[in-house]
Amino acid sequence: AERAAREAGVTERIALEHGDASQLATLFPAASFDLILCHNVLEFVEDPIAVLGTAARALRDSSSMISVLVRNRPGEVLKAALVNGDLLAAERNLTAEWGDESLYEGRVRLFTAVGLQAMLLESSLALTAERGVRVMSDYLPSTVSRTDEYKRIFELERKLGRRPEFAAVARYTHCLAHRAEPIMKEGA
Repeated sequence: AERAAREAGVTERIALEHGDASQLATLFPAASFDLILCHNVLEFVEDPIAVLGTAARALRDSSSMISVLVRNRPGEVLKAALVNGDLLAAERNLTAEWGDESLYEGRVRLFTAVGLQAMLLESSLALTAERGVRVMSDYLPSTVSRTDEYKRIFELERKLGRRPEFAAVARYTHCLAHRAEPIMKEGA
């Protein structure tokens, strides 16, 4: 992130803080943010609901947004079966809370759209929008991204992600949410 900020020439306009997502409240005061990106974070934390709750309190007000992107369990089932040819892993992923993460040589929490919606609600966040991400692209040969057809594939991918029947099997679920209630000001 630091390198990207330097390359973009915006280091004086942003502050980068390193820390544990569960300790967000110790890094920033409540009501500090208009937008929080929580992409590929909840899969790796011990208590996703606690992280979402802390993030909800860090949103400035009920018009502020949080963007959450998580691994979708049904997508992990398809990836294990179709890409890896591992039917045992596919069957295990049908009900598994945790899947295997080859990139980090560890485990990754798997979510369902319904489960994520419940976590948002429990964290005082109201769902604004939901979509699937990478509905088909992970099942295509990697060479496709270097073809003239890529733009058309990308547009189809976007259309599929907006349709619930396809979003249900996407590799990732993306939700936008806002605070379910306004922050009460002290002395109000």
